[in-house]
Amino acid sequence: MDYNTKNYTEQGGDKTVIAGTLEIKEGATVTSLPSSFTPAENQAPSVAEDITSLVADFNALLSKLKTAGLIEAD
Repeated sequence: MDYNTKNYTEQGGDKTVIAGTLEIKEGATVTSLPSSFTPAENQAPSVAEDITSLVADFNALLSKLKTAGLIEAD
């Protein structure tokens, strides 16, 4: 009977393949993982008292998310 595993480390240990699900439990840590995450600029809570002001606050938030690369630009 042949058995093919989805997850394995290649000879020499230079490459590990995860073809199944990698689950990282609460409290676990991952070290040396490169990150391209850039937090968005802070958006103050809205104090808008009319729709026009609320739209302006919302558009400011969208702009900050786009600038940070968290949502796709227009």
